[in-house]
Formats: sequence, structure tokens, C-alpha cells
Amino acid sequence: MGAMSLKLKVECYSGYKADERPRRFTARTPKARTYEVKEVLDQWYGVGYQSFKVRADDGNLYILKHDEKGDVWTLESFRRNER
Repeated sequence: MGAMSLKLKVECYSGYKADERPRRFTARTPKARTYEVKEVLDQWYGVGYQSFKVRADDGNLYILKHDEKGDVWTLESFRRNER
């Protein structure tokens, strides 16, 4: 999605470090729904960011990206559950 990334409000679990993993997220739009993260399927790091592939309580898959310098979360990808 890149430039079209949707900004999110993300609440995280903080264990041995801050923002260790996302617990719930909400799009920064009017009337946006909050999604509970049921499972973190994968996570990876890049220079200045970390990304999480998660399954939310709606059964769909999301890739959430955290820009650590700007402390901004974005939705990078979405895939509807095909089950």
C-alpha cells in the first residue's frame, strides 16, 4: 500500500520492551471499529520499523507497521479470511 497506508491507533502489550506486540487496533477514521488481535502470526524488523502479521477477532489477516522514529502505526496490508 505504501503512500496509501492507513494510519492506526494501536494498543500494545509492553513486556521487556515498549510496544512489544499489538493487542488491538483502530483506524484513525470516524466510526472506526476496534479490532482485537487474536494471534500474532509473524513479525519482522527493518531499519527504523517493525511489522506484525496478525489475525484479528474478525478472522481476517492484517499487516501492521510501526515506524519507530515517528511512533506511527499504519495498516500495510489486509486479507479477508477465505474460510
